[in-house]
Amino acid sequence: MFHSVPRVTAVLLSASLLTPALAPAFAAAPAALKQEAAANVDAQAKQVQVMVDTVFSYGEPGFQEVRTSAYLTGILEKNGFKITRGIAGIPTAWTATWGEGGPLIAMGSDEDDLRGLSQVPGIPTLKPLVPGAPGHGEGHNSGVPLQIAAALAVKAVMEKNHLKGRLMLWPGIAEELLGGKAFYVRAGVFKDVDACIYVHVAPMFATMWGMGGNGMVSVEYTFHGKTAHAAADPWDGRSALDGVELMDVAMNFRREHLPLSQRTHYVITNGGDQPNIVPDTASVWYYFRDHDFASVKSLYDIGNETAEAAAKETGTTVTRQLLGEAAPIYSNRPLAEAAYENMKTVGMPKWTAGDQTFAKEVQTENHLPVQPLMDTVLPLLTPTSGGNPAGGASDDVGDITWTVPTVMMMFPANIPNATMHNKLAAMAMATPIAHKGVVAGAKAVAMTVLDLMTTPQLVSDAKDFFQNVQNKDMHYISMVAPTDEPAIHRNDEVMEKYRPLMEPFYYDARKYPTYLDQLGVKYPDK
Repeated sequence: MFHSVPRVTAVLLSASLLTPALAPAFAAAPAALKQEAAANVDAQAKQVQVMVDTVFSYGEPGFQEVRTSAYLTGILEKNGFKITRGIAGIPTAWTATWGEGGPLIAMGSDEDDLRGLSQVPGIPTLKPLVPGAPGHGEGHNSGVPLQIAAALAVKAVMEKNHLKGRLMLWPGIAEELLGGKAFYVRAGVFKDVDACIYVHVAPMFATMWGMGGNGMVSVEYTFHGKTAHAAADPWDGRSALDGVELMDVAMNFRREHLPLSQRTHYVITNGGDQPNIVPDTASVWYYFRDHDFASVKSLYDIGNETAEAAAKETGTTVTRQLLGEAAPIYSNRPLAEAAYENMKTVGMPKWTAGDQTFAKEVQTENHLPVQPLMDTVLPLLTPTSGGNPAGGASDDVGDITWTVPTVMMMFPANIPNATMHNKLAAMAMATPIAHKGVVAGAKAVAMTVLDLMTTPQLVSDAKDFFQNVQNKDMHYISMVAPTDEPAIHRNDEVMEKYRPLMEPFYYDARKYPTYLDQLGVKYPDK
């Protein structure tokens, strides 16, 4: 989720900006049903481990989640879910639906990983499985397995107790590119959904309500010039790279006059072919972030104006492609209060001495602050009346939160203080720490789904808050134009290069109890 620890985690941990919420006032599902669902999740502990380890081993970045999507939908299909593939024009995107009547509850998390972050799990030292290959340096191999375990647990309870209701599972495709969920919204994927539960890996067990996480737009500018011999007659050329560099210089000068809350950053994705040819094509990829819709649009407009000015100055032209967007995240209060009560009921995983030893080894070996694995559920957190708690990072689940009532839940499957978007965050993600955190999170999600299925008041309260509180002073604005399309070929070349090298490291659960066993890694408990 969020290009940090996860994107809203910084908000959750900033106690100075947040205060405990009041106790909920809703009627929850019967305790017996929840206990039954929790037992069903426990019964899936082995399958959870296999799912988490398998997805970790696939290591697929945005829009390349081919093996991951096929594997996870295959499990759901075998368990009676109807699979719809290729949603919103994204080949690796899907929905899995089951049930009839009653409320429709969406359950989602992300699948993709990050380029260049291949890492052997279960060891505290930096060591890639395949040098240069992608890897799960944030932990997105854990969220959809969690939702599958929760959904199967709820399905069994509903069938046994003849409960009406519908489930819809969905994956976050290319979340690290912020390239999927806005297109889901535009395609109407959530049109009939009553409530949505979104989960993300973290070192803590927590939820919140209110604003959290910046909105943003992701756009690539491509300058077009004219080639010439860079030594013999450069005057006959028009350098597209000059256009890129002038835009970057201008944006950097402009920073002094932008709000402190904004975050604007870029990478040059194409700088030309070779020095003695004046580049006729060059590209730069920008993220523009800020707290609210209007501020993001203002930054986007400034970027567009600066690009046009740079093109005019260099005698080039410029085109742009919107690659993704993320609305500011807004988590629903009634849903968060329900989820929090269930988190407290579930409690934290039972960490072993080996789990704590491994966490400390990762921290000390990599000069991170030493902090044990957490042993308590964080209090339900809510923004104070003063100040906007939105963090610098983003997640495109924000677009869903402005489409249907949505709660975001963090589950404790990673190590405290591990740097996100880094190999350090991959070290625990195919170990018992991740497996236990997913089981705990799945129990809390299953219980919250049962609250929604059996308590119409909770559904109506969530919708009332969505309509009359969340949307009172701010409304959803999408930067995605009707002509914009998902950047589905992003990372094609990466996987063409690395997939054959990664395939020998795919987890074979038929031969090995865990992925660590397959890799010959000895975990401290073993």
